Amino acid sequence: MYSDKVMDHFSNPRNVGELPDANAVGQVGNPKCGDIMKIYMKIEDDIIKDIRFKTFGCGAAIATSSMATELVKGKTIKEALAMTNKAVVEALEGLPPAKIHCSVLAEQGIKSAIADYYKRQGIDPEPIVGCVCDCNHCHTEH
Repeated sequence: MYSDKVMDHFSNPRNVGELPDANAVGQVGNPKCGDIMKIYMKIEDDIIKDIRFKTFGCGAAIATSSMATELVKGKTIKEALAMTNKAVVEALEGLPPAKIHCSVLAEQGIKSAIADYYKRQGIDPEPIVGCVCDCNHCHTEH
């Protein structure tokens, strides 16, 4: 059912925990399955210097959080924003169809943290990051 990569990132997740000096924090959740991801970033000179996560959820949610942090660590904000849930799934060598939503949550978590980074600088993140809210209004119109 799960690839060896998924099992590895679930059993040995990378970048777990909080980041005390984070200057970007994002949290996303999926009410359908109950998964909650919190992403902490330390961004300096447009580079994600460090990143950590805390995820409450299934094995796939933990694995996608771990892989997403690995994919964006050391990258520019622009490169991190270009990371898609598809890239997370490919890096994990696949996910069962019922668990694809976990990769979407991981992508949203990265974007949510970057949006927070911009907000802390007094910059409206929506033109750069897009909508990162969980509101029904946004998700029923798009």
